[in-house]
Amino acid sequence: MMLCEIAGIARSAYYKWLKRTPSVRERQNEEILEEIKTLHEEVKGIYGYRRITMTLNRKLGEKFNHKRIYRLMKISGIQSVIRKKRKRYKKSTPQHVTENVLNREFQAEKPNEKWVTDVTEFKYGNDKKAYLSAIRDLYDGSIVSYVLGHSNNNQLVFKTLDQATALLDGAHPLIHSDRGFQYTHQGFKRRIDKAEMTQSMSRVGRCIDNGPMESFWGTLKSEKYYLKKYETFEELSMAIDEYIHFYNHNRYQKRLNGLSPMEYRTKAA
Repeated sequence: MMLCEIAGIARSAYYKWLKRTPSVRERQNEEILEEIKTLHEEVKGIYGYRRITMTLNRKLGEKFNHKRIYRLMKISGIQSVIRKKRKRYKKSTPQHVTENVLNREFQAEKPNEKWVTDVTEFKYGNDKKAYLSAIRDLYDGSIVSYVLGHSNNNQLVFKTLDQATALLDGAHPLIHSDRGFQYTHQGFKRRIDKAEMTQSMSRVGRCIDNGPMESFWGTLKSEKYYLKKYETFEELSMAIDEYIHFYNHNRYQKRLNGLSPMEYRTKAA
């Protein structure tokens, strides 16, 4: 037999194995597996191995170990249809934290005096995720810079800040964020120091400390993102480009005397 040759097993040993008498444990495993299959069908697959173990032990008056049940279920390809719990990641220790210097004083007297920044999540296609990092100027509400990426990481935020600081001409804004890992990273702090900017952070659990940025995310999603389903990253990216250009140049605002953010900014200049 070809399989015997591949496995390096003599035919005589194979036939001897076929004729052997199953052990007590093997026979018990077969019986347990039948009970598992029956229970799995009864509960429509919603039980995992721990609940299967508990139920079988109560039903049969036994004390089967959950590891044994797990092993039998795995061998037979039986698993719960319920989504697995997400892994809990240890919170990283912030490398740099600062006070809430902005202190909810959201009015600015001139462009590039006060900036706020944050990252938000979007979904597209078959539950894929994209992340948008942006910086908003509190003077006119304009989006100074933004980057859309596949991952919520340091580089996404660093690139957004680099784009914004490249546009500065002698100004040294205060920049406010939450205490996300990107903003407490030394790499972000070094960029702020190089641009001679002041860093400010929201207090723990106080989303309202970064209200203007949260407000923009809500506007963007309600006026653009929620109106259709995006199948690809490119399609989502194009929609965000279109909306932010519209928001900066053509979305007139009462608080800006009926001007768009860029019109108001130009007038100030």
